[in-house]
Amino acid sequence: QVQLVESGGGLVQAGGSLRLSCAASGRTFSNYAMGWFRQAPGKEREFVATISWSGGWTYYPDSVKGRFIISRDNAKNTLYLRMNCLKPEDTAVYYCARRSHPAGSSSRVDYDYWGQGTQVTVSS
Repeated sequence: QVQLVESGGGLVQAGGSLRLSCAASGRTFSNYAMGWFRQAPGKEREFVATISWSGGWTYYPDSVKGRFIISRDNAKNTLYLRMNCLKPEDTAVYYCARRSHPAGSSSRVDYDYWGQGTQVTVSS
């Protein structure tokens, strides 16, 4: 059974930074790609970042490219999302997800396991 637990969310002013973490259970974390998604009230869950099993490939949508950095520590079974230059429109619940495949993906349907989410609120 795979469990994903996010942490690190909170309230931050526009222009500030946060680092989210996602702790994964199980001994096969390093075999699989991971991703971050977010969902704002009244909106669909959207893709934020993805990383391959080794961390050697990452991909972002234009909305966060250059501001967010996804990384992973396979020895610690942990996924990270460093968020810089935060904007009010980044306000959402952020979810980490695991794909049962080594290559990353921007498609929500490609992910099999999801965490419960952590709230990020950016004030103007």
